[in-house]
Amino acid sequence: MSGSLQRYANRAFDSIRTVKATFNTFGYAPGSVLFQMGRTTVLCAVSLQQGVPSFLKGKRRGWLNAEYAMLPTSTCVRSPREIVKMRRNGRSSEISRFISRCLRTIVDFDALGEKTIVIDCDVLQADAGTRTACITGACLALRVAVEKWIANGVIESSILKDSVAAISVGVLQGQPLLDLDFSEDSKVDADFNIVMTKSGELIEFQGAVEGIPISWEQFEKVRSLAVCGIEKLFVRCDALLSSNKKDSEKRDKKQSGSLFSLKNRLST
Repeated sequence: MSGSLQRYANRAFDSIRTVKATFNTFGYAPGSVLFQMGRTTVLCAVSLQQGVPSFLKGKRRGWLNAEYAMLPTSTCVRSPREIVKMRRNGRSSEISRFISRCLRTIVDFDALGEKTIVIDCDVLQADAGTRTACITGACLALRVAVEKWIANGVIESSILKDSVAAISVGVLQGQPLLDLDFSEDSKVDADFNIVMTKSGELIEFQGAVEGIPISWEQFEKVRSLAVCGIEKLFVRCDALLSSNKKDSEKRDKKQSGSLFSLKNRLST
């Protein structure tokens, strides 16, 4: 890559930003994740409600709905809350639908019954890629919630058919770039958001050219970069989930040991 296209922190054109996840950030939500991709930080929480939309009543099938919102100070310039304007932001509505339909592809609604999964995605800090970060973070939170629902007898077995992750790819001066930050996203000639399953299937490929048209050869490079980036995301996310599970088991074991010791002391 030419020196004129040097990226923040000297990232290579095919590298993703640092991925971090803090689990169980909400006390009441069965699954919640503070998810970070570089400086973009989103909070994803999953809950389960009885009942479904009217068009599904009596069909013994579940549903999933996501809500996306940006906090007022998630960007450099504060934006007023939507409630102040008394109307929903068009961008928030579009991204909410985007997240919803992507997550619906991996849920077995017949096994869920007439219940609705609600996923709240709040952007705490935006440095581009908020919608893709929300999809990946929401899937992590959903995987945690499903395990908890099984453990608590809410559902009998997993309702997940697969996992999803999403990434952005842009083209700047003819060079495809993976996982754009804001400084890149604001000046690329083409910008794409790609969502895929862990099994390698495509869920959604959205984007457009805003500057110089790109060639089909460049488009193929965009596709290849997206596949590579999402594979890296799944490896990282699986490692984060595994680490969280081990930490939870250690906490449960420690608590169980403390309770056993307390019972012994009380019995003497």
